[in-house]
Amino acid sequence: MFRFCALSRGCLKLSILLLCTLTAVTAQARSEKPNVLFIVADDLGFSDISPFGGSEIHTPNLQRLAEQGVAFTNFHTLPTCAPTRSVLLTGADNHLAGKGAQVITPEQQGHDGYEGHLNDRVVTLAEVLGKAGYRTYFSGKWHLGDEPEYAPFNRGFQESFALLPGGASHYADMRPLHPAEPVVYTRNGKIVDSLPADFYSTRNYTDYLIDWLQRDAASDQPFFAYLAYTAPHDPLQAPEEYIRKYDGVYDEGYGKLRAERYERLKALGVFADVPLPPWPELIAEWDSLPESEKALRRRDMQIYAAMIDYMDEQIGRVLDVLQQQGQLDNTLIVFLSDNGANGTPPKIYPAHTRAFHESFDNSLENRGAPGSFASQGPGWATASGGGLNLFKYFVYEGGIRTPAIMVLPGAQQAGIRSAAFTHVRDIVPTVLDAVHLVHPGQQDSSLAPLEGRTLLPLLRGKTASTTPYEVGYELHGSRAYIRDNWKVVQSAIPAGTGQWQLFDLSSDPAEVNDLAGEYPERLAELKRAQAAYEQKNGVIYSPPGFISKAQMLSAILLCLLAAGALLQILLQLRTGSTRSVLRLLSAGIRIALSAALLMDWRIGLFYLLCGLQLIDLLMALRGQRWLRALLGGGLLLLVVALVCLLHSGLGLWVLLQDY
Repeated sequence: MFRFCALSRGCLKLSILLLCTLTAVTAQARSEKPNVLFIVADDLGFSDISPFGGSEIHTPNLQRLAEQGVAFTNFHTLPTCAPTRSVLLTGADNHLAGKGAQVITPEQQGHDGYEGHLNDRVVTLAEVLGKAGYRTYFSGKWHLGDEPEYAPFNRGFQESFALLPGGASHYADMRPLHPAEPVVYTRNGKIVDSLPADFYSTRNYTDYLIDWLQRDAASDQPFFAYLAYTAPHDPLQAPEEYIRKYDGVYDEGYGKLRAERYERLKALGVFADVPLPPWPELIAEWDSLPESEKALRRRDMQIYAAMIDYMDEQIGRVLDVLQQQGQLDNTLIVFLSDNGANGTPPKIYPAHTRAFHESFDNSLENRGAPGSFASQGPGWATASGGGLNLFKYFVYEGGIRTPAIMVLPGAQQAGIRSAAFTHVRDIVPTVLDAVHLVHPGQQDSSLAPLEGRTLLPLLRGKTASTTPYEVGYELHGSRAYIRDNWKVVQSAIPAGTGQWQLFDLSSDPAEVNDLAGEYPERLAELKRAQAAYEQKNGVIYSPPGFISKAQMLSAILLCLLAAGALLQILLQLRTGSTRSVLRLLSAGIRIALSAALLMDWRIGLFYLLCGLQLIDLLMALRGQRWLRALLGGGLLLLVVALVCLLHSGLGLWVLLQDY
């Protein structure tokens, strides 16, 4: 009996010991798998929050995150919403993930990488983490498939409330960005027919996530939450009391704001101590605007700031809930904007016609309220860039360099600013590294591979990798390639010149000094790298709409110039004239120049073509048939002028004009 009791006590002690050990192991395992929280702002400019120079906008919670983690001041995305989001969630290139273009052309339809939704060649982070035992939540803008079958509920998110298209009214009226893109909300894959009467996107997206977190507070599973705000995407709308907070703040205009932001960024060490770049010539300066337009533009920026202010407040609500649950210190937090600020007017949306725009009440008193449709405009978007070049839609830094903040649980250093080149494609590798998981693509070759690299060393305060960083871009006719600090850009006509440019981002982040003429070998090297990138990722180069039409018109005009020169050669050979050797030589050179420009636009070659065309006209006027020569030569000079206009970049001015 004694021996039995002793044995029982021994077994009890062993059981308690094993239970304690198991509990400790379970706790350790859970601590090794942190929660993951993505917070994405929509069309937020580089300098629009206080950690990045936007101190006049009240963003204490984002400041709090920056002080607890790492602010990445050289973080890059893609130039528009959907492609960036496809990379953020899959870690694969957008051309492989199904979002090769935001506006898919007929030439691209039906081809791999241009499905318009996330395809089967990629897995989402939610799918990977869900299989590893994570709870997965999505609330906000999806933009990775407009049909319910492609909603987040069907791509790994166990709980979801999603706006499927690229944007909509922020209120309950569910008015679209344009009539061709209907507003569709889904709840766990099922269409939501109506919204609560007091719906406001930023608050309600946050409410859904908080409800799920509080409901599952007792769960022993870690979570992955993706909170995708539509703020401050147009239409600019915010509660009036938040708009009023910014009365008088923007009275001095966007030029003054840009200069102030630039100085703050220099003080933070983000930009080198160099003068503020000149104001863009094609964007109206503040002092040139009539007072009535200034009043509207001031109001627009107040609404924009109010949307960011309100979003920051809602982020604070989420952080407070995590703090109360004891989960904040065990949560990897990633905050970013999907692209730069949006400087284009609403007419950029395919079916946003003047009649549709005028169906909104955009009076000064109603701007920002339900039933209005205001936008930030090119002036304020330029200020939001804080000195960077241009904004959303462009592959210049103002379109692809965005604010990003990350907080790593257990990191020994905080409040760091990292100037290392980083990219949205680095997020998935970073998360998988932090939670000790392997991407399925390492075992399944049919899946698109991860493109980026882990940022954990940077999050732990270590120096950046010395391995050269390279990333390619192609979207809607514009191209770029970045290798370390060097960047080549080709901005499509008519909004750009079509000519390749070369910049040294380490000394010129504003892309003011084109170094293509000084470093032709480097330019050629990076152009080859960009071409290889397109081939590797199955890029189908087919710009949409007016870009394609402008490129076609330019090609036709260059062919006309070549045809005119060829006709001149044939006529002179027919007459057997020996006095026109120089004109024959000139015509031959003009044909060669036209062909070269068709393949690769270079302004120097075009100037040479212009000069030869003018010389030929002057030589022809000395002949007996001077009138015919004047008409023919004048017509060709008109063609030259049209080509020059298409490649002047003046199309950007036309694009930026509002209704």
